[in-house]
Amino acid sequence: MSKHRTPSRVFTALIYLFLYAPIVLLIVFSFNAERSNRVWGGFSLEWYGQLFQNDRLLGALQTTVILSVLAAVIATILGTAAAIGFYSMRRRARGVCMSINNIPLTNADIITGVSMMLLFVFAIGLFNDSFLSEVLGVRWRTGFGTLLLAHITFNAPYVILSVMPRLRQLDPNIYEAAQDLGASGWYAFRKVILPEIMPGVLNGLIIAFTMSIDDFVISYFTKGSGVTTLAVEIYTAVKKPVTPEINALSTLMFLCVLTLLLIVNIRQARQETAAARSKAKLNPGN
Repeated sequence: MSKHRTPSRVFTALIYLFLYAPIVLLIVFSFNAERSNRVWGGFSLEWYGQLFQNDRLLGALQTTVILSVLAAVIATILGTAAAIGFYSMRRRARGVCMSINNIPLTNADIITGVSMMLLFVFAIGLFNDSFLSEVLGVRWRTGFGTLLLAHITFNAPYVILSVMPRLRQLDPNIYEAAQDLGASGWYAFRKVILPEIMPGVLNGLIIAFTMSIDDFVISYFTKGSGVTTLAVEIYTAVKKPVTPEINALSTLMFLCVLTLLLIVNIRQARQETAAARSKAKLNPGN
């Protein structure tokens, strides 16, 4: 049995080496005292200090954080509402809606980015040529607004997928029971439904923030002029020889995304363990 497992383990180790060796190399050279990415000149935090003195990168960082927070919060609200709506549908209609929801998740990012760019260009041209634009004296153009709309659009499906499992675990009669006891619709949702699905909502929020802060393709096609994110700024910078500041910035982004993913996975593992224990208490004979 061990003879069969050895090639599999070697193959797995090679895959992980191929995936993570470049990242490890980037992190190591972000602490290099020399500007070279080949010769180690000693340990130094100089490039992290210079990174936080680079106004262009700091501006891109500020835009990215604001964009990610806004997109994550709005997508979480919309995705939670959509998940509740899907859950309330009949089984066939719910299946159709969930299949449509899964299309952006399996679709290539470049197709989504180009499609949104074409949609925004068409909508902006239609609005700017309309009578309403002349009356208001406003001309719409691509920028932070289109970037935010794009991020909300591709974040919402992830929130829906995070909330739906929590809704399936609910007693289907709990909402009506709360109303029978005198609670209004909003009060029953806020005090009964929302606390039960909150773990899924928080997971969806973290995933949405992670997807936004790490996105490049969709941001590149929908940002317009005068607005840039960290991922786009890094792409622009690496067209020239990679500077140590880019290594430091990429290291911080990697650690941020890794931390968020670990939080999500730990939360999901704890939730599954708690659900299994609750099920075991309710069915002690099984």
